[in-house]
Amino acid sequence: MSELARWNERFSAPGYHFGTAPNAFLASQAHLLRRGQTALSIADGEGRNGVFLAEQGLDVLSIDFSPLAIAKARKLAASRGVTLAIEQADVLDWTWPVAKFDVVAAIFIQFAAPEEQPRIFAGIKQSLRPGGLLLMQGYRPEQIAYGTGGPKQVGNLYTRALLQEAFSDFASLDIREHDDEIREGDAHAGMSALIDLVGRR
Repeated sequence: MSELARWNERFSAPGYHFGTAPNAFLASQAHLLRRGQTALSIADGEGRNGVFLAEQGLDVLSIDFSPLAIAKARKLAASRGVTLAIEQADVLDWTWPVAKFDVVAAIFIQFAAPEEQPRIFAGIKQSLRPGGLLLMQGYRPEQIAYGTGGPKQVGNLYTRALLQEAFSDFASLDIREHDDEIREGDAHAGMSALIDLVGRR
C-alpha cells in the first residue's frame, strides 16, 4: 500500500480521526497569537488545528497529503464559520515559501524518518519570517511503551537534543518534556510521552 493510500484509508472512516478540538498544547499558546498574522499548519489532516488558528483571526494555510482529510477540513471550517487556504502537499517534496509566515504549527508531524526530518526542519525555518513563532508538539521515544498513538519507529520520535540541534539558530527556544493524558479522537488517547517546543526565529 502506498503512503497516500494508507493515509486516505485512515481518513476514510466517518467522523474525525483526531477529533475536531484543537491540540491542547496549540490551544494553550493562543496568547502568543495575533489577529492578522499569517500561519502555516503542517500536515493539518482533518483541519482541527488550522481551523483553530483561523478562529483566532489568523490568515491560515493548511497543508496535508490526503485529499480525504482535506475534504473534512473544508467541512470543519465551514461548520465553524471560518475560511482558510488549503493545499494538498507532500511536505517532503513541497516548495517551502521563503519568510512568508508569522506562525508555523507543527503538531504530531512524526511521519518522517530520521533521514527526512532535517528537510522538514529546514523548510520550517525557511518559511518563518524573522521573529516568527514555531509551535511544535510531538512524542518522545518513551511513547513506544505507552502505545497510545504515534509512530512505532523510535527514530521518528523527538528528543530534546534533536530539537535543540535542529533549531539552535533560533533567537529563543523553550522545550518542555512531560507525560500527560491526552484525548484527541480515537488516534491519540491515553497517557503519552510528549515534548513541546515554542521557538522564535
